[in-house]
Amino acid sequence: MIKKPFTTKEKLEEIAEKYPTPFHIYDEAGIRKNAEALKQAFSWNKGFKEYFAVKATPNPFLIEILREYGCGCDCSSKTELMLSKAIGAVGEDIMFSSNDTPAEEFKYAASLGATINLDDITHIEVLEKTLGKLPKRLSCRYNPGGYFQIANSIMDNPGDAKYGMTTEQLKSENIKFKTSKLPLKVIAKAIIEDDGQGFIKLNTAENGDILSATIVGAHATELINQISLAKFMNASALEMSSATIAHPSVGEIIKEVGLDASDIAIHV
Repeated sequence: MIKKPFTTKEKLEEIAEKYPTPFHIYDEAGIRKNAEALKQAFSWNKGFKEYFAVKATPNPFLIEILREYGCGCDCSSKTELMLSKAIGAVGEDIMFSSNDTPAEEFKYAASLGATINLDDITHIEVLEKTLGKLPKRLSCRYNPGGYFQIANSIMDNPGDAKYGMTTEQLKSENIKFKTSKLPLKVIAKAIIEDDGQGFIKLNTAENGDILSATIVGAHATELINQISLAKFMNASALEMSSATIAHPSVGEIIKEVGLDASDIAIHV
């Protein structure tokens, strides 16, 4: 497929004559088209909300366009919180995710009613001390740990990465959950396509509800969508594994890990 720019060389030259370079040109029609497509794709889910990372493009005009399609603001600093507030975003329209966070930024995020997403287990105590109590609505990042490296060295080592809470940290907080971890090589199609490199990890509550998931491997970005969909539908691991999945396909690992979480795995 040939990628065509949204404007012409002649038009760019015309704009450059009027406005000094350098400058940024955005495809508003394309942004609106994609935002609407995303909104419609998840229109079946009443609770769905997309959060745009403000740090990616801290342009209030662009963020305002996305807000027209129901997008919230994902902030990682007080400055981004202030920008979001300035354009009218408050409450659940803001997700505050940061690391090495000063107490004053937690306090400011809370004053806006933002959903606070904790990056480190030590932040629990800091947040509670700062606010006097933990918010009723709270989110946290999860670090699966372990070591994995693909031959092209693009994949990093999650065990060394400072990103979210580890399994050990969750255990220390007495959060009861079950972990099901399977190598992708239990699925024949994964072996054929990529030598079965990688793994899938699913954390479930005692009643089988899906809590979190981690996938490392060549097909991770495609596979995670199915788990995300199951989570949005409040499906249990067993219900997720009951969905029809094409055979043969790498996606069969989703069914397998769901069955494993329910203690009825087929191939392991």
